[in-house]
Amino acid sequence: MSITSLNSNLLAPHTPTSREELWRFTPLAKLRGLHDLDVKLTSRVSLGNSKTVAGVVISIVDAKDAPIDSKTEDLVSLRVREMASKVLRIEVAANAEISEPIFLARTVESLDPEVSRTEILMGANSRATIVVENVGSITLAEEIEMVLDTGSQLNFVSLQEWESDAVHLGHHHAVIGKDATFNSTVITLGGSLVRLLPTVEYSGAGASAELSGIYFATSGQHLEHRIHVDHNIGYAKSRVNYKGALSGDKARTVWFGDVYIRANAEGTDTYEVNRNLLLSDGARADSVPNLEIETGEIVGAGHASTTGRFDDEQLFYLQSRGIPANIARQLVIRGFFLEIVSKLGLPEIEERIMARIENELEKASA
Repeated sequence: MSITSLNSNLLAPHTPTSREELWRFTPLAKLRGLHDLDVKLTSRVSLGNSKTVAGVVISIVDAKDAPIDSKTEDLVSLRVREMASKVLRIEVAANAEISEPIFLARTVESLDPEVSRTEILMGANSRATIVVENVGSITLAEEIEMVLDTGSQLNFVSLQEWESDAVHLGHHHAVIGKDATFNSTVITLGGSLVRLLPTVEYSGAGASAELSGIYFATSGQHLEHRIHVDHNIGYAKSRVNYKGALSGDKARTVWFGDVYIRANAEGTDTYEVNRNLLLSDGARADSVPNLEIETGEIVGAGHASTTGRFDDEQLFYLQSRGIPANIARQLVIRGFFLEIVSKLGLPEIEERIMARIENELEKASA
């Protein structure tokens, strides 16, 4: 199967260049060939879970038995679909309520370029929390597709705690059914280059998506998040809230938030926001929120984006009460991220994430 046959919207398969809109912010030279059609990518199921959970079936299936209907213009995602021979499948049974989080750990073998596919299927009226833990050194292109049946709820957490040499390109796509709820939290703290594409579409009225994320970039890191919400049917809801901080020379983040409200999507309710905090000179954050609206019969639609320096008044307030400057900075940053991190409902993860951020801040300030 060729890349062209996977998506008829592409005129021809080609290695992208920095002149193309989808790639103009990404340092292609750092991708280790994940985007290069002349570079072979190894297929490997690198996520796994060794625990047996009642109501959940985890298996590895042939890729031909796990077709993907969603369209994409992202060439790396198309390469994953073409080259992945096996797929990790997680099936949550209808009406099952999984009380404990399902943790999926990434195994790392080398820095050789590889592809990985995962499929999460939520049965009708089921409930589950799935946490993907990415650690170590890797060169990875992945696709995770999530399909939520009627009335189901999935809390999906993706943790990027890579080592400083990791390269990770990922596409996380959710199809949300009638009255289903999808909560996504993307946390990106490590890696040399991380480029993630969380995308959403709807298959039934009353569906809701909440996409949240935090990222912290230090010197030399490139962290890029491109969100796309396709309101392809009426009476669905979406909220997008991403926050980022940058510290160190040449720390770089890119955030795109695209919301598309189609002509038939009456009753849509959507809002997206991105906030960035620059902690040092030499750091750069690009933030581009977009709304495309084809019908005026909606509940509401809006977006906001801010990028600013550290608030000296907050620091002064804390220091005037005897708090040392370095501790004051940590407290301000903790408060900045707490709105999103506290919603995880996973205390151990929350503390681990905040400790990692504070450690990165200390290293950047040294």
